[in-house]
Amino acid sequence: MQLPESILLVDDDEAFRDVLGRALERRDFTVHKASDRHSALTLAGQHTPGLGIIDLCIGDESGLQVIEALASRYPDMRLVVLTGFASITTAVEAIKLGARHYLTKPAAVDAILDALYRDKGNADIDASRQPMSVKRLEWEHIQKTLADHDGNISAAARALGMHRRTLQRKLQKRPARH
Repeated sequence: MQLPESILLVDDDEAFRDVLGRALERRDFTVHKASDRHSALTLAGQHTPGLGIIDLCIGDESGLQVIEALASRYPDMRLVVLTGFASITTAVEAIKLGARHYLTKPAAVDAILDALYRDKGNADIDASRQPMSVKRLEWEHIQKTLADHDGNISAAARALGMHRRTLQRKLQKRPARH
């Protein structure tokens, strides 16, 4: 299989985007960097990259919308979601929308490339039998409610019975591991 030479990298964190971009360029990829949905779709239209690394939270925008748009326009493009705010809900939705894999930050460049080129899942992954913590369950519930309301924080806050600013504070915190 010939490896695509072009990668679309979408992340609103400029420092992270630049560091990952340089690491990919050292591996002989041409990297097209975008910081928002509009520039990502524009660059994809101009360059038609074979690979895409999409951050889940791009400022106030959802990377899931970028995944959906790219997967529908470029069905052969291999897409991976990279996020510091992983949840079961967003992982499932990302895969349904066209991502091949879903990785949490920090992720090594080799792990990202492996996910981009891997066509099958890994049945040998350790399936933990330990139940999730209450904090993690809350995080998952918030993410599901937010997804159910198309990322609208005000509507999700109303559905959860909490103030919008409270929900925004909870979303800024990193989720509990277990």
